[in-house]
Amino acid sequence: MSNPTLLSQIRTLVSVDIDSMSTAVATRHTDSSTLFCDMTSNQAIVHNEAVLPENAHVLKDISEYINSTGIDIKEESGVLKAIDLVAVLLAKQVYPYLTGYVLVQTSPSFAFDTEKTIAHAKNLVSTFEANGIPRNRVCIKIPTSAESIVACQYLAKLGINTLATCLFSVPQAVAASQAGCLYVAPYFNELRMHFEPGLWKEYQDTVKEHPVVPVIQAIVSISLIPYHTVIALVRLRPDHLTLSGAVLDKLSSTPAVSEEMFSEVNIGVTASREVLEINYLVNGAEPLKKALELDAEANRKLQDAVKIFGEMEDKTKEFLRARFAS
Repeated sequence: MSNPTLLSQIRTLVSVDIDSMSTAVATRHTDSSTLFCDMTSNQAIVHNEAVLPENAHVLKDISEYINSTGIDIKEESGVLKAIDLVAVLLAKQVYPYLTGYVLVQTSPSFAFDTEKTIAHAKNLVSTFEANGIPRNRVCIKIPTSAESIVACQYLAKLGINTLATCLFSVPQAVAASQAGCLYVAPYFNELRMHFEPGLWKEYQDTVKEHPVVPVIQAIVSISLIPYHTVIALVRLRPDHLTLSGAVLDKLSSTPAVSEEMFSEVNIGVTASREVLEINYLVNGAEPLKKALELDAEANRKLQDAVKIFGEMEDKTKEFLRARFAS
């Protein structure tokens, strides 16, 4: 019997999701009795997997798709359809290692457009279904802007699961709940930290000192960097932890720690009754829009996350066009 690791220990306390489309990562950290719950992804993950030599077979399928459908990937609509299929085929490879959902993200270029977000989410679900993954195992990640949360509300009525992402405040989380999102996923660290590690700040006691902890406590899936940050989050007992391949590797190579380190903590923060009683969805989610305007930091982080994901999507467009545009 192998010695317990920090990863195996964490799995006894919370559901662990894989924030990766790598089959190598998925196989490394699963076995016949231990699977991940969900697989999450975003435009950066899709791009970074799509360009790898080991996924050349996916690009072969994309080539066949382009030729058979006659889509023009020089056009925005054509290249987005190709990206959708790339995301679905990559997700399909990890699907056998999950008990729950595959999650892909709508285009950041639609983050502030309700109708385009709805149309893109519907196309993603249809693409999954066409490739053997039923809609009840699919969840669409959608940035939590006022416009997109209205889209989430509509999609819920169609039976399409959504996750509210790029979420940095309690009003966003309340709005997501009101919209019927399956998941509300606050970011523990702002997104740019994953691309500029120098922005990461170390705390002596993450649970007590990190500025986002009160938000998480008031909301209680989370995107993380260092493993002791993972320990801090486990102590808050979220429903899910969303962990990258690098973090999973670190946790699986780290011996289990004292159970006392995982003692549940409640710092006594709850959302105010006033915040909980606001209907953030009325008038096209105007109350959420106003709440974001008043919260400069949450609004900055939302805009920044959308910008970063948009830049990564643009890289995938360039990659596919360079390879397939005639």
